[in-house]
Amino acid sequence: MDKRGHVLNAVFLAVGLGFILEPAGDVATFRTIAAVFVPLVLGALFPDVDTHFGKHRKTLHNLPVLAIVAAYPIYFGNLHWVWLGVLSHYVLDALGTTRGLALFYPFWDEEFGAPVGVPVSSDYSSAMMLAVTAFELVVAAGLVHVLPAYLPEGVALPF
Repeated sequence: MDKRGHVLNAVFLAVGLGFILEPAGDVATFRTIAAVFVPLVLGALFPDVDTHFGKHRKTLHNLPVLAIVAAYPIYFGNLHWVWLGVLSHYVLDALGTTRGLALFYPFWDEEFGAPVGVPVSSDYSSAMMLAVTAFELVVAAGLVHVLPAYLPEGVALPF
């Protein structure tokens, strides 16, 4: 996926998450959209910094990098939601493109992807981005509204 696709994915995710987390459509919904918008876009763009150094789709497109970014809110109290932008970038590259990404780099160079992706330069890349975004929002809605009913008593999700 190109930069445009990653940014649009993050924008649509921010709006969708605003309504998933605060479905009333009032000020709280728009406040939530504003709170997640910039971090999601920044996180969605971050992995492609490796186009300027290292190996693209390897150096910053892997699970160790995602773990480091996800740890920031826990250890430093900042960069909330950036991890989700990075994760959405990975999902879009893995499901939406034919190449995939090296999830276990630097330990393993193998690139993983789904057989449903399209080439980045394809006329269908925007449609694929929308399909992957819809999938991500369905998963998010399930995590927020369905999963809690099946968790043991006293266990809560962090969002």
